[in-house]
This record gives sequence, C-alpha cells and structure tokens, in this order.
Amino acid sequence: MSSRFDNFDEKREEKTRKAFKERDWNEIKSTDSWVIFKVISEFVEGFEKLSKIGPCVSVFGSARTSAEHPHYLMAEEISAKLVRHGYGVITGGGPGIMEAANKGASSENGKSVGLCIKLPFESKGNIYIDPDKMIMFDYFFVRKVMFTKYSQGFVVLPGGFGTLDELFEAFTLIQTIKIGRFPIVLVGKEFWGGLLEWIKNTLLQKYNYINSEDLDLFFLVDDATEAVRVIDEFYSKYLLTPNY
Repeated sequence: MSSRFDNFDEKREEKTRKAFKERDWNEIKSTDSWVIFKVISEFVEGFEKLSKIGPCVSVFGSARTSAEHPHYLMAEEISAKLVRHGYGVITGGGPGIMEAANKGASSENGKSVGLCIKLPFESKGNIYIDPDKMIMFDYFFVRKVMFTKYSQGFVVLPGGFGTLDELFEAFTLIQTIKIGRFPIVLVGKEFWGGLLEWIKNTLLQKYNYINSEDLDLFFLVDDATEAVRVIDEFYSKYLLTPNY
C-alpha cells in the first residue's frame, strides 16, 4: 500500500543537497528574482480575494483526523455555529479538521475559505471550499500573513506540528502587539492540558520566559457552544475589519 510519505527520504535528501550546492551570481540572480515575483504574486492574489471577505474566524487542526472522529465532528459543529452567528470560516484548505470546518461553513451557506498549501502529499483543496475563495500557496509564510490579516479570531482544535506552528504564530503576533488581541480558543481540555501546564510551569514559573499576562491570551473550552460564545463576547464591542 502506498503512503503519503513515500519517497520522503529522497525528497529531503534532494532538498538538503540543493541547499549546499554552489551557484554562480547569474544563477542566484535569475533564481531569486523568480522567487521574489512568485511571492509578490501570491500576496496580490491573496489580498484581491480576501480584501472584502468580511468578518472571519480561522479554524486550525490536524489534516489526519478522520471524518468519524469526535474532533472532526466538533470542528464541523463549531463552524456551522460560527456561520449562523455571522462569521465566515477560513481554514488551510486540506483534509481532516480543515475539511470539517469548511464543511460546517458550507452546510450553512456561509463563507468557506481555503488557504491551501502545495505539499508533496497534498495538492488540492477539499470539496467544501467556495470555488472563488480557494487560494493555492507555495510559501507557508505568505499563507500565514493571510490567516493573520483576515482572521479576527482563531479556533484551534487538536493537531500536530502545523497546528502548533499556526497557534504559536498567533500567540507571538498578539504578544508583540503586531495584531490586535483577537481571541484564541483552544478546543479540547484533555488534548491541550499538558501543553498549557508546560507553558505555565516551565516557561513562566521556572524560567520566566513569558509574563503571567500571556496566560490570558487564550481560552480553553470543551464544546462548540463555548467556543462560539468566546468569539461572540469578544466582538460584541468591536467593529470587525482586516487586521493591518
């Protein structure tokens, strides 16, 4: 049986060797110039498609979650509720939790956005994304800008490295006042409890690498109603607009 991780070792080896390959100046100029224009084109497409998207909440979580899993069903329910409360939903456009969130938004005829990333094992978005709101990215950092620029809340379900990357990106931007103090809702007390204890006991109390106020950057909930209530209560006093 083939795996989505087939040939990963070869691909990693190729990437590593390419990084150490010596290039002459002409090759550097031509290659890097192309990258600059590709990055600009991704920013332009993202800004054009999302500039009038309206109030949206990003839903993060694992691409590996099956459609029968409680986390999948939770993401679907949260997104449907978000749409009924007037928000659009933005995801990374892939399978698993992302698919569930787009499915929930689509089921209520809400805005269902997919910011898809081109990966060796994932090359297209899920079927529940609005066709005019699907964007493909080569570069993770451009995609992250779109999440933080056009999301006015973050709902984070259980996931792996990618989910943690998105979560800590939001933490960092809010902590450093690069974006407003938008709500970050962690769904699943059992899943997130260990990480939050480590943040409190190790980062804060043992090493003093964060401030005690940083523990107020997130909300921990266990059901869809709680998650949406946090978003609603936060924005009952704000006008929702793009973040920067």
